[in-house]
Amino acid sequence: MVLSVQLKDVVGFLGQLAPWELAESWDNVGLMVGNPDKDVEGVLVSLDPTLPVLEEAIQNKANIILTHHPLIFHPLKSINTASPIGKFLKKALIHEIAVISCHTNLDVIGDGVSDALAAILGLQSTRPLIAAKHDPGLGFGKVGNLSSPMQGPAFLDFVARQLSVTGLPVAGTVPEIVTSVAVCGGSGSDLAEAAVDQGAEVYLTAEVKHSVARWAEEVGLCIIDAGHFPTENIIIPRLVKQLTAFFAEKNMQVPVLASKVQRNPLRFHIFNDIKS
Repeated sequence: MVLSVQLKDVVGFLGQLAPWELAESWDNVGLMVGNPDKDVEGVLVSLDPTLPVLEEAIQNKANIILTHHPLIFHPLKSINTASPIGKFLKKALIHEIAVISCHTNLDVIGDGVSDALAAILGLQSTRPLIAAKHDPGLGFGKVGNLSSPMQGPAFLDFVARQLSVTGLPVAGTVPEIVTSVAVCGGSGSDLAEAAVDQGAEVYLTAEVKHSVARWAEEVGLCIIDAGHFPTENIIIPRLVKQLTAFFAEKNMQVPVLASKVQRNPLRFHIFNDIKS
């Protein structure tokens, strides 16, 4: 009978779910801060490691925060406790709260970020947009077909509803009928050409470069820039479910919560008195 689960057990489970070695060489994944031998009391899952999320963890007595974006991305030469990351680290250490981050390793797995994005759009027969050389089942992005073709404007409305956004920047011509769709959660501007090569009529991603938007006009690809947060935050409920199952298998009642305080840092501001 398992009496307790320690931080290192959670790190090990996440390493099986999304192997750490699959992360890009420039990335930083795994345990960001914390004592591996510490018993787990609760887990809070969020896209970003922010001070409001840390406060939320403290209030919910969760001593682990699991994020997609790394707390420490570039090597720290010093810790300025007046800076955002310095404040975070100081408070996390004082309250003994660990932080684990699964970033590009969570992007490339078959059950990762882009798979979750494809799933909420109902894409079928999906495959990686850019397949890994060593394993064609792994890779960045997804491409697949809608269960039933949709009219272009109706598909845009559908995407907005599924991602809970109030607006969608679109480049290129919206197809009359949408059948094949490519997706990449987060910053996927560089994969637009792959979307064309894979036969997609629409490519849904975020942080589309101006030059890529112009290119899309020329080649006839419709690109939807739905935002970094909306296209990646959809992985959070899946992580909560997977961690909950992990603790249940060990007969441990450890609360796993999705952050309720984290919101999209970008929002639309509508100017009603400006004429086009």
